Amino acid sequence: MQRPKDRKEWSKSIVKILAISDVPSKLLWDESVRKRLEGIDLILSCGDLPKKYLEYLTNFTTVPILYVHGNHDGSYKESEPGGCICVDDAVYVWKGLRIMGLGGCNRYNRDDTFQYTEAEMRWRARKLWLAARRAGGIDILLTHAPASGLNDGTDKAHKGFQVFNDLMDLYQPKWFIHGHMHLNYDVKLPRVCTRGGTTVINATERYEFEIPDPVQVPKRKLFGRG
Repeated sequence: MQRPKDRKEWSKSIVKILAISDVPSKLLWDESVRKRLEGIDLILSCGDLPKKYLEYLTNFTTVPILYVHGNHDGSYKESEPGGCICVDDAVYVWKGLRIMGLGGCNRYNRDDTFQYTEAEMRWRARKLWLAARRAGGIDILLTHAPASGLNDGTDKAHKGFQVFNDLMDLYQPKWFIHGHMHLNYDVKLPRVCTRGGTTVINATERYEFEIPDPVQVPKRKLFGRG
């Protein structure tokens, strides 16, 4: 991609994303929230956040707030957060950015609150294959749980899913964004790492990052289309 000639043109070629998860940010719970959200183009929630927190953010921004469910989002079954868009079990396209959403965590008890076995998560992913094919691939894999062996935990509740590794191999998304693994669980947990050509982001609390404007970047098509 050719670098724009002036700063104004350059700013338009960048999309700023705010990823959030698990812990409401104190920086967004105060009177400066509107200013802190200035310049953000898209908000992605990886789950385990109170409904009132997501709805609160909608009062201070007009950008889309897309989310998947976490294992502590049982209240979402009664009513989903107002003003937000659930992308769980979907391939959602925003301005050309193709986002596959798969919320929930590894099953660790008999509670039916967005907990899944490896086989169940694999089946959910398989059902999105046609949507991903129609989109020509995916750019972001948005989940609550991490991938197996990739900064996940050793206990059953925090063990990652192997199918997420398989999805990264199959679709080669540019970004894999997840939550669930609070950074204070282990000082060695990285906020950002890479797996092949995929940037992996732990969205716990809040993390801002920039990507090239998806409208201006030619899409890499999978499945021999385009």
